[in-house]
Amino acid sequence: MDMRGFQQYKAQSINTMTQGELLLLLYDELYKRLALAEIMLDKKEYPVFEDAVQRSIAIIDYLDATLDHQYPISKNLTQLYEYFTYELGRVKIGRRKEVLTPVKGMVSELRDAFRQAQKSGDSGK
Repeated sequence: MDMRGFQQYKAQSINTMTQGELLLLLYDELYKRLALAEIMLDKKEYPVFEDAVQRSIAIIDYLDATLDHQYPISKNLTQLYEYFTYELGRVKIGRRKEVLTPVKGMVSELRDAFRQAQKSGDSGK
């Protein structure tokens, strides 16, 4: 398979996504990274675990940086993202699954809420 063609296809796919679709893609990736971190922690694969946590933090930082602050919910999301980042820092330092699991659950709920909002928005067109 020609990797350049695949990379071009991938870039084009991302560039043609709506903001809602891109947001869901980011949340899906964040959830996948947190799930991977949880699995790798159980397996004691610490380098992969730490990388997954660090990539999760990078996604959260991106989500926070791209918030549109003209909406009141943005302040709440910023606080939630700060909480996630703080907790993931604790997870990474202490390798504590009991801290990781609730964060993963909250990310899942947030992702599902955005997915539902996206569906509601699409049906209103």
